[in-house]
Amino acid sequence: MVKTKEVPVYKLFGEEQPWPTPDMVHCESIAARSRLHNWQITPHRHNGLFQILLLAGGVAEVRIDDANCEMRAGQVMLVPQMCVHGFRFERDAAGYVLTLAYPLIRKLAQDAGDGLAALGSPVILSLAGQPQSEYIEAAFRALDAEYRGNAPHRSLQVEALLSVILIWLARRSPGNAVGTKRRGGHFQRFCQLIEEHYMTHKPLSWYAHGLGITAAHLNALCRQAVGKPALALIHERMILEAKRNLVYTSMTIGVVSYTMGFSDPAYFTRFFKRQVGLSPKEFRLKAGTL
Repeated sequence: MVKTKEVPVYKLFGEEQPWPTPDMVHCESIAARSRLHNWQITPHRHNGLFQILLLAGGVAEVRIDDANCEMRAGQVMLVPQMCVHGFRFERDAAGYVLTLAYPLIRKLAQDAGDGLAALGSPVILSLAGQPQSEYIEAAFRALDAEYRGNAPHRSLQVEALLSVILIWLARRSPGNAVGTKRRGGHFQRFCQLIEEHYMTHKPLSWYAHGLGITAAHLNALCRQAVGKPALALIHERMILEAKRNLVYTSMTIGVVSYTMGFSDPAYFTRFFKRQVGLSPKEFRLKAGTL
């Protein structure tokens, strides 16, 4: 449990500056960075960057926002930007961490990349029993070797291997079966609009108008994609940010309320309790015991 301080936002964990290469991707082994920090990566966030972590060997305790889970060998974790995440790795943990700028994801995988870019919270996928799982692990290894090398046409090879990985992951990530390209595009754009405007409390009709569709159509797309109405997705994003502020900062509940765009802390408390089942104070106290 991280007590009453802001969660740091990094380019790479422990570094304030971006990596010293012209690439929009960074690749390294789990051990390369974790060994420097006693195999513990404390909770942090990344702005404008998407991370993919393949755990090829060992076990890791994972902190995702206000919850803990375990990650085992043969699993891949997708971490969208600004999601709080941290790890405690076993000392024999092996695998790779890819850090990508969002424009690169969209450039390489186009519609598939847009699906990954629309993720709003971390996802853990299992390679076990999946077709081509050995092929994908080999692609990670080849990408790591190519990234660290200086062979001719290095950037083209890096992007080719990365495309293979992104498409494989996009096929297995939530929301990949949104429907047609047009409907998928609408849902992905809606996710982007939520990320940009969730604290401004725009009505659902505003989002629908921005997409050029009706609110009823937007609700239908969201139910088809994730089984939830559109407003529920907006509220989930608001609640997620509120939880992060309550768990990882020392802000009072009143300040959290104003930060989230609520003019009345009492209304924020009612909204939070209706969504979570606990008041903000109760949630903060409970999170402190995890």
